[in-house]
Amino acid sequence: MNCQKWLNRYQEAHGHRPWVLITGGSSGMGLEYAKQLAEIGCNLLLVSNQREELERSAESLRQGRDIQVMTHYQDLATETAADELLAFCQNEGLQIDILINNAGMFFFEELTTDNEAKALTMLRLHVFTPTKLCVLFGEEMKKRGYGYIINMSSMAAKLPCPGISIYSATKAYLKSFGKSLYFEMRPYGVGVTTVCPAAIATPLYKLKPSLLNLGVKIGLIGTPQWLVRKALKGMMRKKRVVKPGFMNIYLPPLIALLPKKLVNYIWQRIK
Repeated sequence: MNCQKWLNRYQEAHGHRPWVLITGGSSGMGLEYAKQLAEIGCNLLLVSNQREELERSAESLRQGRDIQVMTHYQDLATETAADELLAFCQNEGLQIDILINNAGMFFFEELTTDNEAKALTMLRLHVFTPTKLCVLFGEEMKKRGYGYIINMSSMAAKLPCPGISIYSATKAYLKSFGKSLYFEMRPYGVGVTTVCPAAIATPLYKLKPSLLNLGVKIGLIGTPQWLVRKALKGMMRKKRVVKPGFMNIYLPPLIALLPKKLVNYIWQRIK
């Protein structure tokens, strides 16, 4: 589906440009969502805990475009984050038509008491807040009879590996939650799309730029531009799941076949 045609049809049907709320919208994948949606003429609300990056990104997105770009600086890894974000939108008179739950974090470490705080932050950021945002903003969409939700899961949802125990578990939750919510929201005209990318060249994984570039060149790592195009087209078609890339097909089964002794040996060598 052509994204511009979709926007034109949307405006004809509903009489306004959609407002898109993107969590983690100041950098990485979230910023790429913002760029591609700004390009076709959507209004944007970017939410992030990176204040300077947030304002720089918003200013760049406004350049040469007849769209509205708002920012909201907020830590989304708190128990009240979703309620506070809804209150902000209501106070500003914003009707959120597209919710993109993109904010995330990553660490590759053995789970211990030393990183327990990071693990709890990840649980709130990947599980609690996205769930509540879906409930709160989804309820508004259900009343209107239309809307779109994207939840960013990961191929890691199928890879319960040492070092990413919390990360893979939270992404598995998002995948299961989104796939179930799809059926609950469908009768109300609301689309729920779960995106499960393989490795993507973003700062999230803290790899050296040279390694990211090498991964992209040999096809092991995708670009944010490529993934977001796939995700948005899936959202516009109200697809249940988007999981592009050959790695999504062959890597999880291959890793599942590895002997447990080999997995343990590799983990002991790299941890």
